[in-house]
Amino acid sequence: MEEARSSGHGGILIRGGKVVNEDRSELADVYIEKGVIQDVGPKLALPALPPGTRVIEAAGKLVLPGGIDTHTHMQLPFMGTQAVDDFYHGTKAAVAGGTTMILDFVIPTKGDSLLEAYDKWKSWADPKVCCDYSFHVAVTWWSAKVKEEMEIIVNERGVNSFKMFMAYKDVFMLQDDELYPAFCQCKKLGAIAQVHAENGHLIVEGAKKMLEMGISGPEGHELCRPEEVEAEATQRAITIASCINCPIYIVHVMSKSAANVIARARREGKVVFGEPIAASLGTDGTSYWDKDWRTAAGYVMGPPLRPDPATPGYLMDLLANDDLTVTGTDNCTFNGCQKAMGKDDFTKIPNGVNGVEDRMSVIWEKGVHCGKMDENRFVAVTSTNAAKIFNLYPRKGKIAKGSDADIVIWDPHASRTISAKTHHQAVDFNIFEGMVCHGVPLVTISRGKVVFESGVLHVTAGDGKYIPRKPFAEYVFKRIWQRDQVCQPKPVQREPYVGELASGQPIVHNPTWQKGLNKIPSDHSNEGGKFILAWISQVANEGREKNTGVRFNTCRGDTY
Repeated sequence: MEEARSSGHGGILIRGGKVVNEDRSELADVYIEKGVIQDVGPKLALPALPPGTRVIEAAGKLVLPGGIDTHTHMQLPFMGTQAVDDFYHGTKAAVAGGTTMILDFVIPTKGDSLLEAYDKWKSWADPKVCCDYSFHVAVTWWSAKVKEEMEIIVNERGVNSFKMFMAYKDVFMLQDDELYPAFCQCKKLGAIAQVHAENGHLIVEGAKKMLEMGISGPEGHELCRPEEVEAEATQRAITIASCINCPIYIVHVMSKSAANVIARARREGKVVFGEPIAASLGTDGTSYWDKDWRTAAGYVMGPPLRPDPATPGYLMDLLANDDLTVTGTDNCTFNGCQKAMGKDDFTKIPNGVNGVEDRMSVIWEKGVHCGKMDENRFVAVTSTNAAKIFNLYPRKGKIAKGSDADIVIWDPHASRTISAKTHHQAVDFNIFEGMVCHGVPLVTISRGKVVFESGVLHVTAGDGKYIPRKPFAEYVFKRIWQRDQVCQPKPVQREPYVGELASGQPIVHNPTWQKGLNKIPSDHSNEGGKFILAWISQVANEGREKNTGVRFNTCRGDTY
């Protein structure tokens, strides 16, 4: 790739490349200044390039929006240790692979303040990030305090997504009666509810069974949480969300079964998004049975990779055809000595794999190079759809005038071989080891600055910025609003029944029933349940005081 260089730190003109957005591709120039795309068009006729402007000749190359990794865990404290890719090493590796923004997870310990956890994570990230970032926040327990802090986090911290765990029993897991109010609060605040979908109860019992059978190696990890466990929880999460008309996002889709549940729900019109990750799209779980313990343990993550070797291709097909929507990595890396904490018990192996550097190339190789998707769909699933779901579009996820200058110059014909020996991550293992990928980032531009070029990084810790996100992303909530307006059930207006009951006692119309109905809180909160119980008691007491024989049938909702 030829280029003309200018000294100084002026603008950048990318000339002669093929600009690829999710909806179209065109031969065009891109002019960048002050971290923002100033103009896009064929053979831009700029009156005069400002001093210090650099010209990059991109003929024969693709000019793509920078990738957005929807799912990372940098320096996460987890299972008695901490992920080795911190916010510096992780984001450095991200830009080397063509990703210019990550969405990481704040995960408070059960019982801890969400706000305090957010502040702690931000203090870790701000001095280290080499590209832009934002946060999801996990809800690991439920209370009035959590509900209140969710509102503060949305309105004052710029977070519009909350993650709930259905796995990791007694650590992060919420029960169904906690998921329901959490989803209600997400909908009220205009945030998208995210779910780690696995049946935590069945995992615990399955792990006990495997250990009792003498299966203590990494294969036990997959055997105790088969894909049916993932599919069941996925269906349950979608069902709960649908009862509230709440949009839902299933993180790290790992199996055919779970993907089918999501695809079916989308075809039924439910507002649900599925996120396969680089690992589930690029490899499978057969390595859990590898004779080398370190190799097998290197693939341990939750939910696990599936041993069916057809799974990656199946998930890619669904991704290409919009049954699945976005891609992340669940990048959460642990070195061999950390994985060895579970050398005698697979339940103690820290869960997590790499992916933040290799996601773009793996998806191009398995998706575009294999003929399953075109370049525009590639942009959609690696960048644009994420920007739309999390209300970053068109600032991110698009090459257009006024958008952030987060750009990748991509060579679709070049190839590279993935290896832990050459990757830029801190971890000593790579689950894609030896994979040859066609499609390589030549230049990555973040915030209008060249941060990676021809295999060399030019990053500075702290150059990335936290990007706040507004709630109520239209891409997510427009159908929700419409359904709330036109699809609400209405009561049938009828006279009260005054005939005989099977018990032979006459019906007595009780006005307290009608008054009470009008006072029931409509926010699906725990307060609603408390009110109903108090009101039932009041009705019964009034009946006894007036000697009218008023009783309440809790199964039918009748007073008589």
